[in-house]
Amino acid sequence: MASGKGVLIIVENLPVPFDRRVWSEARALRDAGYEVSIICPRGKGASAPHELLEDIDIYRHPLPLEAEGALGYAFEYGTALFWEFWLALKIYWRRGFVIIQACNPPDLLFLVASFFKFFFGVRFIFDHHDINPELYEAKFGRKDVFWKMMVWLERRSFRLADVSISTNQSYRAIAIERGGMAPEKVFVVRSGPDLQRVRSASPDPRWCNGRRFLAAYVGVIGHQEGLDLLLEAMAHIRDKRGRDDMQLVIVGGGPDLPRIQRLANAMRLDGMVTFAGRVDDATLFSILSTADVCVNPDRPNAMNDKSTMNKIMEYMALGKPIVQFDLTEGRFSAQEASLYATDVADFGDKILELLDQPERRAAMGEFGRRRVVEELAWEHEKPKLLLAYQAALDSRP
Repeated sequence: MASGKGVLIIVENLPVPFDRRVWSEARALRDAGYEVSIICPRGKGASAPHELLEDIDIYRHPLPLEAEGALGYAFEYGTALFWEFWLALKIYWRRGFVIIQACNPPDLLFLVASFFKFFFGVRFIFDHHDINPELYEAKFGRKDVFWKMMVWLERRSFRLADVSISTNQSYRAIAIERGGMAPEKVFVVRSGPDLQRVRSASPDPRWCNGRRFLAAYVGVIGHQEGLDLLLEAMAHIRDKRGRDDMQLVIVGGGPDLPRIQRLANAMRLDGMVTFAGRVDDATLFSILSTADVCVNPDRPNAMNDKSTMNKIMEYMALGKPIVQFDLTEGRFSAQEASLYATDVADFGDKILELLDQPERRAAMGEFGRRRVVEELAWEHEKPKLLLAYQAALDSRP
């Protein structure tokens, strides 16, 4: 059934093309001559069950509301697996594929891949986006039977994979040490920004809400992203440092958004914080281009310490100085483009430090932009992705 260049990518946590990494990968594979199909959930702005976008077939399935509790997760993941398996069969029958690339979370997608691998010889690439045992520990603060189950599922994904793709060296070490993969089968493909997409826009002072400075955050709004810590830093700036000349814009959505909005209200920060929600690229880059400082308040924990955050790369691509907590992969990515805070008060103070030093902001932004252009942009990662695919094809019996 399968053509020699058919590829199926399965992603569950975000609709495509809003999952920037997956969309960049799909376009790179298309440009290399692969016939690419994608299975993903539906979402706001991406609700069509099927769409042919830039010669890439996208199949979207419904999902229940965001899960809470064990039964909720079981229902959500069970529903997703049903649709992923059904759509994969449909795509295989219609156009075929020789490789399935499964992008976690969750670490259950190997169940779909295993059917096609065992019965049709399809190769399996595990694209390791998140370290779910550490994510579980960050959310719930414990290593219990569910944490052990996460480790077991992760190991099954690696064991089935012909090749795995890691977003950084920390993830590569997990694939080898905890996942048991041979080092030569693990490829690091970073989530570098596509400079054809990430472009500076004209600043729009309306985002400043009449204030002199603007700080910006873009990303998911969940517990581990630390937006509550960012609000505490804002309160420190206002109450302890006596400054109210900075507006904060928070771009994005997520399960913790209602709580963070209530917290901002309770802390009387409403006037200093704008919740923009999920926005299109033009609006996003207008906000970031207007910002004097960009922030990454990811909560210090094992998950965030080992993870490369896309927002850091986009901040750097736009030449923006950054304030974040001192985490291993965050420091590796940003280096001199960022200041590194030790606690919430220090986070707020470092924001003010940059706001009051325009020449330093400019120098840090230029360093970050240059690092992206010369080392970290997606164009430097595309060849590594294609090498991983060739290794998967070469592993065929």
